[in-house]
Amino acid sequence: MEHFYTIQGEGFHQGRAAYFIRLGGCDVGCVWCDVKESWDAENHPKLSVNEIIHIIEENQNQINGKNAKPIIVITGGEPLMHNLDELTFGLNQKGYQTNIETSGSHPLSGKWNWICLSPKKFKSPLPEILPTANELKIVIYNQSDFEWAEKYASLVHKDCKLYLQPEWGKSNIMMPLIIDYIHQHPEWELSLQIHKYIQVP
Repeated sequence: MEHFYTIQGEGFHQGRAAYFIRLGGCDVGCVWCDVKESWDAENHPKLSVNEIIHIIEENQNQINGKNAKPIIVITGGEPLMHNLDELTFGLNQKGYQTNIETSGSHPLSGKWNWICLSPKKFKSPLPEILPTANELKIVIYNQSDFEWAEKYASLVHKDCKLYLQPEWGKSNIMMPLIIDYIHQHPEWELSLQIHKYIQVP
């Protein structure tokens, strides 16, 4: 769907330089999704793995030459609707760290340095993906989502980072509840969509 160089705005890698690759196609259907235009994969151009890697390399050569590489974040849509083995292999060969943001609703493919699992009520994650998550990020849309968050926190491995993130459109309502919840449950941390605050992609 799109690709852009930005600052990772959410979760564990918040604040880091990141090159995002947003893949078209999603069958999860979150009512509050802010990229619904990504849902239909047929609306977006198809690029080969080599073309995608070439675009990233050209961009980075223009910006920072041989300096440290940004993380590559594969997102969507739901990126795991695609087989990502070849893409991540190519990126790893070029020395990039590969991160994915996924609902976990499709089989895991690709080789990842970091897996951010953000399960959705609209289509549950596959059980086999839960132990692979480095980060569990739960979007809080209403108060019942806290109990739902704990359900998944009990299913990931003990070293998985736990984040609560207010849904952007209801952040004024949900933020005080999240802060209070984290005070009472300090194993959780707050994730903010700082890219929206600082107005970058």
